[in-house]
Amino acid sequence: MMAAGTSSRMKAIKQLLPWGNTTLIGNALKNAQDSNAITILTVLGAYMEEIIQETQFGSTETVYNPDWKMGLGNSIACGTKHLLKQKEHYDGILIMLTDQPFIDGQYLNALIDHFTNSHHSIVATKYTSRVGVPAIFGKAHFEALLALDSDFGARDIIKTHIADVLTLSPNGKEVDIDTLEEYERVKKSEQ
Repeated sequence: MMAAGTSSRMKAIKQLLPWGNTTLIGNALKNAQDSNAITILTVLGAYMEEIIQETQFGSTETVYNPDWKMGLGNSIACGTKHLLKQKEHYDGILIMLTDQPFIDGQYLNALIDHFTNSHHSIVATKYTSRVGVPAIFGKAHFEALLALDSDFGARDIIKTHIADVLTLSPNGKEVDIDTLEEYERVKKSEQ
């Protein structure tokens, strides 16, 4: 789970904004824990101390990306490197963001199930005009994940291997929050 950014458009620590009876990052952690994922790793960067102080990570892992300013791609590479150093061997790595509060365990399990039961090496979320995260990348793409260093995340990996991609519709769960106005609007719609 990616939670390393500064939320510069937000003018607040986005990960710690209230959501239900928790925060955006607490909600994302709960949703990840409700899924069938084997290991849950949160990549932290900006505001790491504040986030750790305010968040119950339970039995999940965290890793600090000292190069978080280089962008989302660099944080994905940091998380991938951390996972690949573990004793556990992974068939795929699921990447999700903390600012998509409606992406729940049920949707994450649908991604996992489709990845497990298909021949596709990438299972990604379908948006109106693009394909993106949450997405699962199979072993064939681990080296490419390790090489990311830009702010575009894994978008180029998906574009380059589009024939290997299975897309799933999140049916409205894909809302992502980038500004305080979006946060207020989405939060208000949930009340």
